[in-house]
Amino acid sequence: MKSVLNKTNYIIIAISLAVIIIGFCLMSGSTTYTEFNPDVFSFRRITVAPVVCAIGFVGMIFGIMFKKKDNK
Repeated sequence: MKSVLNKTNYIIIAISLAVIIIGFCLMSGSTTYTEFNPDVFSFRRITVAPVVCAIGFVGMIFGIMFKKKDNK
């Protein structure tokens, strides 16, 4: 039985998953519930982390849709 995805697809998907996890780690913060933490509105959490996650999700779509060219 032949798989629809090949080794290259799985590598791209794995890298994209790692990028998404890094993006969510950048988005995480402290667990202080008693006082207001202005770090919630930092550049890293508001801008960088969503962009990293979006790149990961686009890479995931690319990894699923990628098809090698056959030179036959």
